[in-house]
Amino acid sequence: MLTIIFFFFIAIVVIQLSYYLGIFAKFSFAKPQNFTSKKISVSVIVCAKNEEENVKKYIPILAEQNYPDFEIVLIDDASSDETLEVFEEFEKTYPNIRLVKVKNNEAFWGNKKYALTLGIKAAKKEYLLFTDADCYPTSNEWITAMTSQFTMNKTIILGYGGYEKIEHSFINKIIRFETVLTALQYFSWAKIGNPYMGVGRNLAYKKEEFFNVNGFIKHIQVRSGDDDLFINEASNAHNTTISFTPESFTYSKPKETYKEWFNQKRRHVSTAKFYKMFDQIQLGIFYCSQFLFLLLAIILFAFQFQWMIVLPLFLLRYLASWLVVGFSAKKFQEKDLTIWFPVLEIVLIFTQINIFITNIFSKPVHWK
Repeated sequence: MLTIIFFFFIAIVVIQLSYYLGIFAKFSFAKPQNFTSKKISVSVIVCAKNEEENVKKYIPILAEQNYPDFEIVLIDDASSDETLEVFEEFEKTYPNIRLVKVKNNEAFWGNKKYALTLGIKAAKKEYLLFTDADCYPTSNEWITAMTSQFTMNKTIILGYGGYEKIEHSFINKIIRFETVLTALQYFSWAKIGNPYMGVGRNLAYKKEEFFNVNGFIKHIQVRSGDDDLFINEASNAHNTTISFTPESFTYSKPKETYKEWFNQKRRHVSTAKFYKMFDQIQLGIFYCSQFLFLLLAIILFAFQFQWMIVLPLFLLRYLASWLVVGFSAKKFQEKDLTIWFPVLEIVLIFTQINIFITNIFSKPVHWK
């Protein structure tokens, strides 16, 4: 039995190295990206539901972007707090703000995709840039940096949406590490020609891409996925690229407890079953191989079986993954996470298993 486990362990190491060195390294070791303004007309779209305090802080940051031709489309998705009133004040203050008021629709009640569709249709510009109501750009060059990656062929831009750093918080490190690892994955797959997801915190595309796939119609019944399910359907090797200059990043305030973050990730993970089959398989193989690498290594070390071979393979995999994740974390300005890599990875592996099992027995709560 140990012999079978040993050879299985070798196969798992090969799979892990294939991901890290064959795929993820394409982004991790890529040259720094530059940007110059394309000066195209842009609609920045923000959808909010009961985000009164956040929009007070962050909409002015968007309005002060250093860009010659943009509008901000603010979508109030039937908020029950003062979000609409705040938006109305912004509309009076800034001439380039357009307000879309969404009333509850019985057929699409609580569905963010319905609200976003109305906002996209109301947008006057051909290029759309999305962020969430609780997000803010790190630079007044955010619009310039994101839209600079548009070309005649590249009409979908995937950006990085990070989370604020909280000192002396381990859960904050886990959240930011998971965000870096996820971005490393979808940036790398996009770079090799198989984009499969993006995040609504920082995403841009030409309006025609939305109508080419009839918007969200194929997954309108799925409450989440206005970002990743749309990208999974609409993007391909020819029309999609990435933006990873620091000026293009957005940030938002992270959850402060493990339970809050766990529930948030349950919602995110629940959409993966609607991805294209290849994307489901490649994600499944990666996460399963992570867990099996750790499990099989523990078994083999416990019995000291072929440890002179197992140990170098174990260290090789960790060295490769550490380097790849470390260089990526530096690109995302999260290099403080690098030293914590082994611990954070183990915690994340078992969290993902817990999420998978929990989602089997109960449905996560989505946008209300």
